[in-house]
Amino acid sequence: MAPLPFARFSLSELRSFRTGRGYSLVLCYPQFDIGELEERMHELETLGITFIEFSGPKLVYEIPVLGKGCVGIVLIAYRQGEKLVLKVRRTDANRSSLAWEGDCLKRANEVGVGPRFYGVTKNFLLMEYVEGTIFPEWLRNLRGKGRRERLLKVLLRALEDCFRLDNARIFHGELSSASKHILVTSQDIPRIIDFEGASLSRRASNVTALAQYFLIGGGPSSRIRRILGFRRKEELLEALRAYKRMRSLEFFEAIEKVLKWRQ
Repeated sequence: MAPLPFARFSLSELRSFRTGRGYSLVLCYPQFDIGELEERMHELETLGITFIEFSGPKLVYEIPVLGKGCVGIVLIAYRQGEKLVLKVRRTDANRSSLAWEGDCLKRANEVGVGPRFYGVTKNFLLMEYVEGTIFPEWLRNLRGKGRRERLLKVLLRALEDCFRLDNARIFHGELSSASKHILVTSQDIPRIIDFEGASLSRRASNVTALAQYFLIGGGPSSRIRRILGFRRKEELLEALRAYKRMRSLEFFEAIEKVLKWRQ
């Protein structure tokens, strides 16, 4: 069966089933129940959603969606004409609500990190639509004059966001393998997304996790080191160990100094 085309429906259209039956199934994936759908439609109304768009690179029942994970399906939604991201809790998710993820995102927003939080219910999380490219793809396309400076700018800004999360005691939980968790905008601004695995911890270690992904053992690390001309692995490891013992601005700046050093 060929994938269904891009589509956008109002809530009343989805509820009626006349035009959107197949698309409505995505809202109750993978175990559809009419009562559950009605409850979810009510939640969407409380969030102020007017339209839901089915488009993107992933498929659910041959329907295009923005993302698909073990906890949720990610769609595009509209509220008062604004394009937003809507995360839909799967009916077989290993959690009964998206409230905790929403709370962690709100806390991250308080220190200037993450997509802007717009609302949460039991089954939906509404947040800012970030226009960007996932970091590995951005890195693959990074060419030409000034690429070292552009890459360094992205790395440092992402690590600064991690430092703010560490100070707020929010542990993202997925940054040691961050291929799907950092988007880079057209202005080369990295945005940390997806707080699904986040937790609160007095020993949050986002900086060390992301630094290891970028420069030590992560998938893109060899290409990053080559572009930067980075040959100070031992100095970086020492700086990361010191930061892990004492998460202060002084020790974070020591990490930045190692990264900025040029052969």
